[in-house]
Amino acid sequence: MATRVVPQKIIKNLRYKTTTKPLNASHPSAAATVASLLEKQPATTPSPPPPSSQQSASFLDLNDAERLFSAVPTSTLLRSSAVLHATAIGPMVDVGIWAMQSKLLQMGIMKDAVMAVTKRTFYEHFCAGEDAVAAGRSIRSVNEAGLRGMLVYGVEDAHDNEGCNRNLNGFLHTVDVSKSLPPSSVSFVIVKITAICPMALLERISDLLRWQQKDPSFNLPWKQDSLPIFSESSPLYHTPNKPEPLTQQEEHDLNLANQRLQQLCQKCVEANMPLLVDAEHTTVQPAIDYFTYSSAIMHNKDDNPIVFGTIQTYLKDAKERLFLATQAADKIGIPMGFKLVRGAYMSTESKIAESFGYGSPIHDSIEDTHNCFNDCSAFLLEKIADGKGSLVLATHNIESGNLAAAKAYEIGMGKVNHKLEFAQLCGMSDALSFGLSNAGFRVSKYMPFGPVEMVMPYLLRRAEENRGLLAASGFDRQLIRKELGRRLKAAIF
Repeated sequence: MATRVVPQKIIKNLRYKTTTKPLNASHPSAAATVASLLEKQPATTPSPPPPSSQQSASFLDLNDAERLFSAVPTSTLLRSSAVLHATAIGPMVDVGIWAMQSKLLQMGIMKDAVMAVTKRTFYEHFCAGEDAVAAGRSIRSVNEAGLRGMLVYGVEDAHDNEGCNRNLNGFLHTVDVSKSLPPSSVSFVIVKITAICPMALLERISDLLRWQQKDPSFNLPWKQDSLPIFSESSPLYHTPNKPEPLTQQEEHDLNLANQRLQQLCQKCVEANMPLLVDAEHTTVQPAIDYFTYSSAIMHNKDDNPIVFGTIQTYLKDAKERLFLATQAADKIGIPMGFKLVRGAYMSTESKIAESFGYGSPIHDSIEDTHNCFNDCSAFLLEKIADGKGSLVLATHNIESGNLAAAKAYEIGMGKVNHKLEFAQLCGMSDALSFGLSNAGFRVSKYMPFGPVEMVMPYLLRRAEENRGLLAASGFDRQLIRKELGRRLKAAIF
């Protein structure tokens, strides 16, 4: 059955509320089915006016550099300052990307030189180490500074079952490492579905799911219970023609992929370690959401989400899809965990859409993206305040951090509430991370690990897709310079 569209009146109403208490969410029996939900029109959820900009702008103390960086060694601040200044220079980023993608990496001596420079600069700044043991040391370090870590085994894009099995072993080992670290120092283990299911199969599954959205009578015999994956505004241009059913071999490979994910989920259940599924580009995101939601239905119990999904709010349909998924989860009594991000595939998405003759699925302006992130943040904060579920707000935007922090305090979710986690990338927006932590919130750093060659795609994406973010890191650079100057004066005088 096709997913019903959420009326635009409801979508527009998902705004910050500072005066109205959230409605208590009802949680029907888990015996209800998603299909029965989709036969009904979504109910309207009242939503609020935004808080004043004056309130949100002054909530976090981000001006006291000495306090913000009190737990950071001077050597780390020096490296951070150098790397952030370098990545703010466009031509330098271009040269770095060229070097990491060029044939120089196929030449012995030149490859060693490029890898050595990369490791001592970008890699050490944005990554946690070459293996799980080194990542564990990095986790301990950030934990001593008052933050937590998301352990990210940095492998991506497997193309056969052998590679998927090898990657699964790495993810399972990551869970084992998390159990050996200080309690609560690891907030999440991160998994990429593209690493445990062949990319070609993910593309096929996404095509089939999209076609079923176009034609609800299209039968997918292998499909398990899930939450809504699309809204009526979701882009479906990737699948212009009716796809063929999965072959016997493809169904076999799908069963293997499911088994891998369930093995990882079960290990996380036993370790009581939340598993966060990363989002990727829209070519394969429908299949990723399908895997995520079907696993959440199986493993998320009571008020303890184990499987978390990711919503990329730079997509125009993000708000509507989030609304549909959360309402469906409520109907069947499943506590959902979501990570909100803006998104990291801007150029990729634009190229894909253009290749099909369509406009980009990404919001037309950065302001629209900010508004979508803030609206979704407010909606989920109110939803989990008195109900089930958990939320990770992954943002480097100071205004979004301020808004969410002020909102969380207002509705009683401040001071280390286990339902709410803020997150920033390792090496990015440290001032915001420490400011949120000082205000009493749980804060994690996203910490990928693995050999330099393995995490190269991650480093390239950080450079290519986040040029604006890197160039806009002036706030952190200014505070780091201020603190380094203070330490220099203290050492001299």
